[in-house]
Amino acid sequence: MLSLSVRQISRKLQDGVIVPSDVCTACLYQAEKLKKLNIFVRLTKEVAEHQAKESDVRYTNGNVRSLLDGIPVAVKDNYCTRNIETTCSSRMLESFKPPYNATVVQKLQDAGAVLLGKCNMDEFAMGSGTVDSIHGPTKNIWQSGEKYTLLRNVGERATSVEQVQGCNSTHGSKMVYQELHHLSSHSNKEGSSSPSEEGDWFIAGGSSGGSAVAVASGAVFAALGSDTGGSTRNPAAYCGVVGLKPSYGLLSRHGLIPLVNSMDVPGILTRTVDDAATLLNILAGHDLLDSTTVQDSFIPLDLSQDIDISRIRIGIPKEYNCPGMSDEVMETWSGVADILERAGAEVVQVSMPHTPSSIACYSVLNQCEVASNMARYDGIEFGLRTAENRSTEELYASTRSQGFNETVRGRILAGNYFLLQRNYPHYFLQALKVRRLIAQDFTHAWSSGIDVLLTPTTLTDAPRYSQFISRDNREQCASQDYCTQPANMAGCPAVTLPIKLSKQGLPLSLQLMGQSYREDVLLAVAKWIETAVDFPRLQLET
Repeated sequence: MLSLSVRQISRKLQDGVIVPSDVCTACLYQAEKLKKLNIFVRLTKEVAEHQAKESDVRYTNGNVRSLLDGIPVAVKDNYCTRNIETTCSSRMLESFKPPYNATVVQKLQDAGAVLLGKCNMDEFAMGSGTVDSIHGPTKNIWQSGEKYTLLRNVGERATSVEQVQGCNSTHGSKMVYQELHHLSSHSNKEGSSSPSEEGDWFIAGGSSGGSAVAVASGAVFAALGSDTGGSTRNPAAYCGVVGLKPSYGLLSRHGLIPLVNSMDVPGILTRTVDDAATLLNILAGHDLLDSTTVQDSFIPLDLSQDIDISRIRIGIPKEYNCPGMSDEVMETWSGVADILERAGAEVVQVSMPHTPSSIACYSVLNQCEVASNMARYDGIEFGLRTAENRSTEELYASTRSQGFNETVRGRILAGNYFLLQRNYPHYFLQALKVRRLIAQDFTHAWSSGIDVLLTPTTLTDAPRYSQFISRDNREQCASQDYCTQPANMAGCPAVTLPIKLSKQGLPLSLQLMGQSYREDVLLAVAKWIETAVDFPRLQLET
């Protein structure tokens, strides 16, 4: 049951096969069973059980609110949840209980979703591994030592294979398809998932690592992350789930504790593209409490009709073939491009000439906005307050020194340096100009007739913890965010989806980027690829 999609479990609830309380109990048991992975910073057991019982009544009375009614979900610990601790995985907010819900959290609850808990993250979302948290690091479910079975939708996918091969099919396309499906001995059999190195494990990605593992492990059916430079897509890629970064302004940021206001977007993590569309339909729309949300009415997405892939023009940005990319990722990228082309899509190489400058530009803008946003944590209004009382200045200094970790303090220091009067025109203003050029790269691609861009999400499969922490946070983010942060700079939507397993038995994923507010096209193409590659679902053994 716990490996089903949102739509599948919703159908069982509507048919009366199961009831929300039973689903909630099963998910709570799964979450407790997987405590060693450190997925949740807090399970909201009483809240979840109460919400599930209310959903039981609605199903009995025929007053179901939505497809999410009675379905357990989780949210990243940087979303405000009324009277529930919201820590951002930082000592600074260790005991902070917001008096209100974030808008997207409230929308989930209004839709009848069951809040199972708050998920672990990098402190204040500054990281790409979920290793910098006061609650400790989160471990990837894949190759974690947990035994699991990999399941395929063989019956459904057999039809899809014929569709792929029936469009301009050749022996070559069949060979490429078979290559993508050569998923190692883990496919459709028990996953003997023991790390090969004692005491080491694979990271979950970040900063929304807890949310990604919660979905991948079956603890919940969907989760909220946040995405500033790839913080939803990176862990989704490493954990083998779908990660959607909607267009900037499509979802409300009210109640999402800010990192970089001009780039932050609520992220959606699910097991299927259809489920991502389901959540997007519930969460999207104008919010009077967030002036950056678009006022145009959101038209709910309907992915029930198969897209005519022969009418889609797909761009392959040559600049995304960057140093550090593994051969497996490169082969996966070219393999999917080949499948699309042989199915009738027009696949063309495009140039995004300012991509190599984007990570430096992103770093400057990120740190400048971090310095501004973190100024609110002073030990006076809320959060940590140290016992220092000799002066206000010393109270500020000791509170911020003890409340923030080294990564956060480092970004604040760098941001303040860039914002100094003598440096402001040379760093911040120059970075804004480069950001505009990066956005223009995307505009030029769309104006040339490109519908979506196909790129890697990450440069490799999930690294081991020991390997990941051997490099500092700044260096890791520079490589981990290379393919993902340009979409945040441009404000366009992006989605990552798993394609196949690496030789280590870990997910390899690709990213699609689309035109702003054209999530309909983006997710339709993503669903087509999802159907073609048939990535296996992970089901833990009971």
